Amino acid sequence: MSGKMNEELTFADLDLSPEVMDALKKMGVKRPTTIQQKAIPLLMDNISVIAKAPTGTGKTFAFGIPILEYLNMDSKMVQALILCPTRELALQITTELKGLAKYIKGFRAAALIGGQSMRLQAEKVEKKPQVIVATPGRLLDMVQRKLVDISNIYTLVLDEADEMLKMGFINDIRKIMALTPSDKQIALFSATMPREIQNITWEFMSGSAEIDVMPKAEDHPDIDEYILECPEKDKLKTIVRIMAKEDLKKVIVFCNTKVQTTKVGQQLTSAGVSARILHGDCSQRERNRVMDLYRADKFDVLVATDVVARGIDVDDIEAVFNFDIPKENELYLHRIGRTARAGKQGKAFSLVSYLERPRMEEIIRYTKVDPKPYEL
Repeated sequence: MSGKMNEELTFADLDLSPEVMDALKKMGVKRPTTIQQKAIPLLMDNISVIAKAPTGTGKTFAFGIPILEYLNMDSKMVQALILCPTRELALQITTELKGLAKYIKGFRAAALIGGQSMRLQAEKVEKKPQVIVATPGRLLDMVQRKLVDISNIYTLVLDEADEMLKMGFINDIRKIMALTPSDKQIALFSATMPREIQNITWEFMSGSAEIDVMPKAEDHPDIDEYILECPEKDKLKTIVRIMAKEDLKKVIVFCNTKVQTTKVGQQLTSAGVSARILHGDCSQRERNRVMDLYRADKFDVLVATDVVARGIDVDDIEAVFNFDIPKENELYLHRIGRTARAGKQGKAFSLVSYLERPRMEEIIRYTKVDPKPYEL
């Protein structure tokens, strides 16, 4: 029954402004995901939220919509600050917010991130953005140089808090919190809740609402999922055959290890498929270069590990292949969520060897997905 109720809950039920509704319609976004259904009403009610939610479940709209709904367009102050671990994520969030605010006249958002000119970013701040999306180190640097003022914000969002912790940003986050108003609204999103994150919630977020969202298949709507029983040695030629049969020009192939990623990338190239690889050992500069080429359609197949999947946000990925079945259930939904972005359709193919069958069956039970057998 509850599934049916969720199906019927629309953005219209959330009492949103015509501008935001028009933007959602333009983007082809029809139904709020689970995290959006739970978080938007609370955040619009000025309640702070601690949300345990995996990547790929629609978090940006969950915190972005309430921020846009209360903006005072006459104010010259920064009204919302969104902190996130990587520059890719900061740019992705900024782009999504601008899309959501397409019909809000005068809306401005600025991304303040490492690896870009401080002077150029200071110029963005001078244009009086209502929302700043930042990585913690660069933001602190700019605050200390008096290039940006966060002393009057209404809302602070900590996105992928566990990733910021892993990257050593916890002390920067504490410093930033001390520079913002004590009565601000806080929205914390994290896929896991390690002790250090819990400490922050106890210290700064007493009385907050807690949301725990398990990833659900219906939060990734327009994806046709397929499963193929396939011996390990045949996986590569199977991918090449499916790409030819489906006429696929832009795909991601996920592997579980750096070694496998390199091997698959080399084998695809040998098979005449244009491919590049991304894994944790690639430098930031190399990642940016590969992603720029991928967005510009300079090659067909990106072979990647889960480590870098968080930074991959490309609207026109046609299909995802699981060369290796992911080790964690949630990673399956995160991977397939790389396709069917921005209201488009996508396909996901899982190549399952004999030894991987139990792992795949566990994923199907946990995520309630229903992949269909694929006939080659």
